[in-house]
Amino acid sequence: MNQKILKLENLLRFHTICRQLHSLGQGKTLTQWRHVFSSAYPVWTAQLYTRPWETDVLFGAALSQYRLLVTKKEERSRKSQLSSSKSKKEVEVWIGMTVEELARAMEKDIDCIYEALMNTTVDIDSLEAESHLDEVWIKEVIKKAGMKLKWSKLKQDKVRENKDAVRRPQADPALLTPRFPVVTIMGHVDHGKTTLLDKLRKTQVAAMEAGGITQHIGAFLVSLPSGEKITFLDTPGHAAFSAMRARGAQVTDIVVLVVAADDGVMKQTVESIQHAKDAQVPIVLAINKCDKAEADPEKVKKELLAYDVVCEDYGGDVQAVHVSALTGDNLMALAEATITLAEMLELKADPTGPVEGTVIESFTDKGRGPVTTAIIQRGTLRKGSILVAGKSWAKVRLMFDEHGKTINEACPSMPVGIIGWRDLPSAGDEILEVESEPRAREVVDWRKYEQEQEKNKEDLKIVEEKRKEHQEAHQKAREKYGTLHWKERSFIKYQEKKKQKPLKPKEKAERDTHVLPIIIKGDVDGSVEAILNIMDTYDASHECELELVHFGVGDISENDVNLAETFHGVIYGFNVNAGNVIQQSAAKKGVKIKLHKIIYRLIEDLQGELSSRLPCTVEEHIIGEASILATFSVTEGKKKVPVAGCRVQKGQLERQKKFKLIRNGHVIWKGLLTSLKHHKDDISIIKTGMDCGLSLDEEKIEFQVGDEIICYEEKEVLAKTSWDPGF
Repeated sequence: MNQKILKLENLLRFHTICRQLHSLGQGKTLTQWRHVFSSAYPVWTAQLYTRPWETDVLFGAALSQYRLLVTKKEERSRKSQLSSSKSKKEVEVWIGMTVEELARAMEKDIDCIYEALMNTTVDIDSLEAESHLDEVWIKEVIKKAGMKLKWSKLKQDKVRENKDAVRRPQADPALLTPRFPVVTIMGHVDHGKTTLLDKLRKTQVAAMEAGGITQHIGAFLVSLPSGEKITFLDTPGHAAFSAMRARGAQVTDIVVLVVAADDGVMKQTVESIQHAKDAQVPIVLAINKCDKAEADPEKVKKELLAYDVVCEDYGGDVQAVHVSALTGDNLMALAEATITLAEMLELKADPTGPVEGTVIESFTDKGRGPVTTAIIQRGTLRKGSILVAGKSWAKVRLMFDEHGKTINEACPSMPVGIIGWRDLPSAGDEILEVESEPRAREVVDWRKYEQEQEKNKEDLKIVEEKRKEHQEAHQKAREKYGTLHWKERSFIKYQEKKKQKPLKPKEKAERDTHVLPIIIKGDVDGSVEAILNIMDTYDASHECELELVHFGVGDISENDVNLAETFHGVIYGFNVNAGNVIQQSAAKKGVKIKLHKIIYRLIEDLQGELSSRLPCTVEEHIIGEASILATFSVTEGKKKVPVAGCRVQKGQLERQKKFKLIRNGHVIWKGLLTSLKHHKDDISIIKTGMDCGLSLDEEKIEFQVGDEIICYEEKEVLAKTSWDPGF
């Protein structure tokens, strides 16, 4: 630009020389110069020739205008360079980002985000670092911060390939071989299921069960004198073990329904029938306790008709066998009926290829670690096999039968104990064999990932619902304050905050007494499951909140005691132990440990603990009753005091106790007496049939003939929880 200005100035000097030549009158020379200029600058030449005195003005103005334009252009380019060097900071954002993520992207503090969202419809009080922001609010924050928005192209999560293990396709019928039946014994508690199985096995399982009731699924292989084998599953009949019965029905081929001839169809009998129908499993009816004098097998058969269990005697297809588990009568007939039904079902399985099965029970053994009882349904299980069940896997280190004897292989329909699990699988999990340990880890990782994805979806749904609730509440609040002056609005908000003052230590202690945190430990997975299912029926949270802090399988540990101390909770153990060191530690920390071997005793204890957290109720105990026969008033100083003339109808009246006045069935006064007289004597007690005069501590009460005076005392009674677990 400067070079162009210099050229223009040189040109101006050149024209000045031309003007000077013209003034000297050298026409010829001027004409020649004019000819030169006319070819290059015709307009300027004409002006120079015609008006030489205007040249300086013309070129001076042109030069000044040109300089001004050049200067402005240079300033503009300089500003553009400065603005480009000081351009707005670009912030990369995405839909659904949290407050914390936005602050990090902007390189600002979280408080800046809150400040930017003030005086908007966002409820600042409910906004947390992990709260998700809408697109509108993200734009608002970026705008107020003076930054530039850039929407990020979200990196789509790479869709993970399904690495789960699945069952094999159906085997070629030519490869199938006969297998023995899996039979589940079901029925109501105390109808003799375990005793029946004892007779078949010639063992004493029932004697070993706490309280004489089965509380686990027992899986046993029974060899009959005929050489046939049957795998029996003995499910609990107690109401608490519904899930165990359902699981037993799912893996079985035949259900033996045990009904006591002297008791008939009961609640768990009906439930067992339903489980069998849901699993589409045939039923064999065993009518037990037929040796008793009050036994009535026909009554049982008739009662079962109401539940679509029709015996052969009534034209149905259900075999009914009259047995006595105690004496062993007719047990072989029951076994034969079961074997006959199994033959009709033509039960077969594929003993080759990878193993498939189901976890019947799982528990942690102190010396052997996680242990499972399983039923093999396909393939042959051997030592060293790699198994996957749920979110756990195992390399089989040891297998044993129901007697604890080590076995080398387990074929279809066999119950087997398996040792070698990395973690404890849940009862009911499907067992699948895989080719290697890396493959087992891959399957478990995939299942954990899948569970995490499901949880994230549920969490996001809950967060979205909460966000909508907060927005609606905030919108209502804005509508409420919208018409008010800011001073009125500030005052109302101050009043509301004042009401939401923190709890005092005493109030906090009272609130804590209405919460019962508990820790549950059980011997096997199924037992813990049963206890948790019972807890799911808890419906008295309005009285005392029941809070499950932790649950697990195995003996009570130091960690359980520490948890209970932190949450001020109680530890409940079912069929587990707590060592002396643990008990001493718990006593030192003020933690209660309650151990039980019978499930309903544990629930009763839990009900008692809940009841102890409730405030005592006050009950009125009536001491005496009197009727008013006459009313009059006496003068005491300058006051007239109303007096009632009464006769004691029942019990006695004691002056130091509390009284109430009843008229037409309604209590119109409660309080104390100021005087109680018999004739003119002050007395403290007056008995049945005697007359007396009395006055109340409230002078405004007017007596009427026919009113009743009740003397009573208040006693505090321990409250009882309204929760009924159903047994």
